[in-house]
Amino acid sequence: MPKLYEALISLFGLIAMLVIGIVIYGVDPHIPMIIGIVIAALMSIHLGFTWDDIQKFMVKGINQAMISILILSIIGVLIGTWIDAGVVPTMIYYGLKILHPNIFFLAACLICSITSLATGTSWGAMGTMGVALMGIGYGLEMNPAMTAGAIISGAYFGDKLSPLSDTTNLAPAMSGTNVMSHIKFMLRSTVLAYTAALVFYTVLGFTQHQSGTADLSSVTELSNALDEMFTINPLLLLPPVIVIIAIALKMPAIPGLMIGIAAGGILGVIIQPDCSVGTLFDTGMNGFVPDSGVEALDDLLNSGGLINMAFSILMTIIAMAFGGIMQETHQFEVIVNSLKRFAKTPARLVTMTEITCIGSNIVMPEQYISIVVPGGMYAEEYKKRGLSATTLSNALESGGTVTSALIPWNTCGVFITTTLGLTAAEYGIWAVFNWLTPIIGIVFAFIGWNIARADDEQKNTLLDNVVEDVVEDVAAHHHQKLD
Repeated sequence: MPKLYEALISLFGLIAMLVIGIVIYGVDPHIPMIIGIVIAALMSIHLGFTWDDIQKFMVKGINQAMISILILSIIGVLIGTWIDAGVVPTMIYYGLKILHPNIFFLAACLICSITSLATGTSWGAMGTMGVALMGIGYGLEMNPAMTAGAIISGAYFGDKLSPLSDTTNLAPAMSGTNVMSHIKFMLRSTVLAYTAALVFYTVLGFTQHQSGTADLSSVTELSNALDEMFTINPLLLLPPVIVIIAIALKMPAIPGLMIGIAAGGILGVIIQPDCSVGTLFDTGMNGFVPDSGVEALDDLLNSGGLINMAFSILMTIIAMAFGGIMQETHQFEVIVNSLKRFAKTPARLVTMTEITCIGSNIVMPEQYISIVVPGGMYAEEYKKRGLSATTLSNALESGGTVTSALIPWNTCGVFITTTLGLTAAEYGIWAVFNWLTPIIGIVFAFIGWNIARADDEQKNTLLDNVVEDVVEDVAAHHHQKLD
């Protein structure tokens, strides 16, 4: 096991490189993170590991994010083909007609909430509805960072509470409780954070247009340009609906998105005069490059494609290589174990759990790892103190799931930057739900509202079982009477 100062050298070495590269020189985080890998690797060699060991650790870390990498690739293809097929332009066109600037931020948050709650995937919600809403926001001349914040808040609210979500199932699995108990325990703090976010976006919308009116000349210009460049047809709204239904019916994300690509491509070839199998192949690879003569529209639709996802994919690979070293050489574990000393009360334990999840999102930048690793490290501690498994699962979700979007080099932050076109530094402050949730979780822990004893959970589970038995008996009796 490494000593604490040895683990901190690797951690602060990475942070120092990122600060020097991003803050001082304004470069992308890729090369600074590679230097961070070098520092962690040298420390691992100092600890007695061989290069073969380190190489295996990096590959193992990358493998943990392989599904995310595949989804990133497919989302890139989906966006490019949907623009070429007219799916995204149609969504933007009708959105410009319906949504008013005063309620736009609120509507964006609610639309993404419903989509994510139904599908269980924040990435799916942002990659489909989110892309269209960004376009509508540009058309309405709304602040793009505010728009992205509302989209992200809504997407992560639905992801956090959906029984179909991977993280919503992963957190209770790591803590030892069931999904429904986990969701019920999260409701109080999650709904408060979400309500506060909705109020904020409502006020923000009216503040942006205090007179209650807006100059919609740019909306008219953009709508006309879309109408000239594409054939706008309500049938082109079907592909996103198909994706939502497919994933809501528990189809895995990758085949669900592939069906969406196929549906969009088929409709595009049928409806759009300039769309063909060849153009779909090209835009799926290189993205859509418009030439409408309207600068705002060209900037808006110049997006998508597998090549344009390369930035995100490479960042994910590099970040996970660093995370693999830190995890397998126990450097991150040593840092976490040192933090446990400060967790002398249940409230402090919850606080340290959330801080560890956030730290994991920074050091081992994959959302799933920020739940799995801290969950494994703290589970026994919660049992020793007689705390319920839902207390731990709630802390894992509050600290791990939602904050991943706020870390620029995390797989989630990278995905958002590539998909919505803004960096975490730009949208972070406006993603109210994402940074407010862990704060409320910690405050509730010190009040005692997010702390439950194991005995209480057992009683609630027993009560749930009794209620289920009664419902089944009543239903059986009812059917007998009908017979």
